[in-house]
Amino acid sequence: MSQPDIITLNQKFAIAGQLEFAAEANGMAVARIANHHAQSTIALQGAHILAFQPNGEAPLIWLSPAAKLAPGKSIRGGVPVCWPWFGAHATASGFPAHGFARTVPWQVTASTALPDGSTRIAFELPQSAIPSAQWPHACRVRLIVTAGKTLAVELITENTGNAPFKIGEALHTYFAISDVDNVRITGLEDCVYLDKVDDWKRKTQAGAITITSEVDRLYVNTEKDCLIEDAGLRRRIRIAKRGSRSTVVWNPWIEKAAKMGDFGSDTGYRGMACVESVNAAENVVSVAPGATHALSVVYSTEKI
Repeated sequence: MSQPDIITLNQKFAIAGQLEFAAEANGMAVARIANHHAQSTIALQGAHILAFQPNGEAPLIWLSPAAKLAPGKSIRGGVPVCWPWFGAHATASGFPAHGFARTVPWQVTASTALPDGSTRIAFELPQSAIPSAQWPHACRVRLIVTAGKTLAVELITENTGNAPFKIGEALHTYFAISDVDNVRITGLEDCVYLDKVDDWKRKTQAGAITITSEVDRLYVNTEKDCLIEDAGLRRRIRIAKRGSRSTVVWNPWIEKAAKMGDFGSDTGYRGMACVESVNAAENVVSVAPGATHALSVVYSTEKI
């Protein structure tokens, strides 16, 4: 984005002492939030949260030091917005994985300094960024991010057409952890999941999740809070969601991370874990004409 556009964004939406817009070295436009509670950075491409760190704490969100911040390219880490499908497209193998929303520019539509000291910024997916060949449905898509003591994210899909459509979606959040050996994930005990690593076999989770090899699981029919308990950082990350009936837990482990090439080092995979709030598989969402669906998540930390 050019410098004049950054100037316009600051004129319209900057909040003194809380929110400003800037261009990264590669020209990518970002919103930078720094308030009494936390700091956060959001790329306008994909409305992609790159960072969130409560003041005085370790970062909550993981971004690869080798992430490619380039126009039209997906970003390794942060909070990618997967929409209007999750994973591979059901019928068109040439369509981008996880949809197109994460790699196109979004528009800033509002910014607010909230009474509790939090900062809210609203984005909208422009109609011009929606490829009609991939998504021929009339709709309005918004993302609202609130950075304060917690990080709240709401993905809102409105059907503005005359026919229903189905969406798959996710907030594909990468969490920063001390090390995979120190982490257990709870909240999905006894839930059914599809195991991508084992040919999509249907299984049932027994106990807490630990990561000792590649993990790629789609848990279905679950709306529970998930907790990442991190003994190394002596904290618990709570993922409290609404409007999401699936959860994905993912870590690529050694070989797959090496093939991806953007994890930053041979051991980059050890410092992250994805716990994603999703609607996929049997939990895809049908949105009726005139109806609105919202997937919202609040991320918070607790000491342990």
